[in-house]
Amino acid sequence: MRAVVQRVNSANVDVNGKIIGKIKKGLLVLLGVGKNDTESDAEYLVNKILNLRIFDDNKGKMNLSLLDIKGDILIVSQFTLYGDCRRGRRPSYSDSASPEKAKKLYEYFVEKIRKEYNIKVETGEFGAYMKVNLENDGPVTLLLDSKKVF
Repeated sequence: MRAVVQRVNSANVDVNGKIIGKIKKGLLVLLGVGKNDTESDAEYLVNKILNLRIFDDNKGKMNLSLLDIKGDILIVSQFTLYGDCRRGRRPSYSDSASPEKAKKLYEYFVEKIRKEYNIKVETGEFGAYMKVNLENDGPVTLLLDSKKVF
């Protein structure tokens, strides 16, 4: 499972001209599911993302997590995170999970946060064409992979 994690002052996701998810200070997570991913990959990334110390403390040092600041999280599915561009000019998505499997693990990821943590959770719409708007804070953008590829 892969994630692009962005520290934001605000973010929203629009489907067909309607904002369906909106947050203030917190994290925007673009989440991709790989064909070999399991619930343990989702659990690893939930724990890693929510506890990343990437928010400033009162001394201006990145020392606080999303949980520490009680920030919001917007989670948007993005299968293109598994695009392989090493050969040719068109990305290959052969390492992406099937839509059925990806949706199941995406929903597991979202529900795990909703049920176990007391933070605002917003989402995009799985499989929809979405417009994601954000104000990146820093900017701080991190790449995570549950298989620790990078």
